[in-house]
Amino acid sequence: MECKKSQNIIKISHDVLKCDDVYQMIGCPTCGAISLFVGTTRDHFEGKKVVELEYEAYIPMAEKEIETICAEVRSKWQVKHIAVYHRLGLVKIGEASVIIGISSTHRHESLQAVQYCIDKLKEKVPIWKKEVYEDGGSDWKANKECDWSAENISHT
Repeated sequence: MECKKSQNIIKISHDVLKCDDVYQMIGCPTCGAISLFVGTTRDHFEGKKVVELEYEAYIPMAEKEIETICAEVRSKWQVKHIAVYHRLGLVKIGEASVIIGISSTHRHESLQAVQYCIDKLKEKVPIWKKEVYEDGGSDWKANKECDWSAENISHT
């Protein structure tokens, strides 16, 4: 197995996300670590029964922000490949909404880089989530970390 030149692989789509796809994309014989983060739809939020999530994004801006995050990761850690997959549309309970995979020579770099990457994705990337509840209600949610959400913008 040859190792490709370092790459950032970004996929934002309505396709079902699979960990094995990400794992296969970032594997490399020179890397002793592949760290994956998988964000899944849980069945509750603040006492409400959640039946599914729905995601929307402004894809060109989202891809640009993810590229910026990848560059930040590379400036902080020595990593080989970075994959960021995010799903759009309806995501049922237990299904993956986001998968981030990072390969590196040693585990320390990939583990820290994955944590940084998901935190920055939640903070910076224009992807919106609607929670759909069992009672028929729904709410669009801003990530609490998001620096461009309405709650974090001061009005003067």
